[in-house]
Amino acid sequence: MKKSIFTIFAVIAMLNAAKAQETEARSSDTDTRSNFVLGAKLGANYSNVYDSEGEDFVADAKLGFVAGGFVTLPLGKLFAIQPEILYSQKGFKGTGTLLGSSYSYTRTTDHLDVPIFVQIRPIEYLSIMAGPQFSYLLSEKNEFNSAVGNDTQEEAFNNDNIEKNTFSVIGGVDVSIDKIVIGARAGWDLKENRGDGTSETPRYKNYWYQLTLGYKF
Repeated sequence: MKKSIFTIFAVIAMLNAAKAQETEARSSDTDTRSNFVLGAKLGANYSNVYDSEGEDFVADAKLGFVAGGFVTLPLGKLFAIQPEILYSQKGFKGTGTLLGSSYSYTRTTDHLDVPIFVQIRPIEYLSIMAGPQFSYLLSEKNEFNSAVGNDTQEEAFNNDNIEKNTFSVIGGVDVSIDKIVIGARAGWDLKENRGDGTSETPRYKNYWYQLTLGYKF
């Protein structure tokens, strides 16, 4: 009888130990870095322009909207490839004086941006990323305001001297909290906006800072 009771307790102890090991294994499996991810995001760009060749062209930054989707393709836990497709507003604004009168102007450019990131993921919730970006210029809006009058022009594009296809470099970080992704980016154009250099538009390249909130499905 005593032997039977001892055997029962031994079996119960073994079952408890096995259950504890299974629970520990499950908790270690909660790391999702090896999972395929499909998501959507929206946020804002804080953009401006620069001239890498020293032309005397100064502008101020402006806010724009950004939204789109992304796919994360894991290469194990430490690395991944993340392509994105984004509708992205960029541009600049500024002020000046013409014939003794002050004026202000704002340019808003709408782009289709396709960045392709290489991710390094040292821990589950943090991704460090960088890569190239292709951008296609969809449309452009120019607003001019002065004491003489106001003018707004939109075009989608009959000027072949404006460069519609540009390439950029972009980098940043993603912080994931369950299904929520907070993203921060910075990007710089490598190609100037004027196609063959004959456009009256000042020569410049875009740069921007981007903050987004995403959701993983």
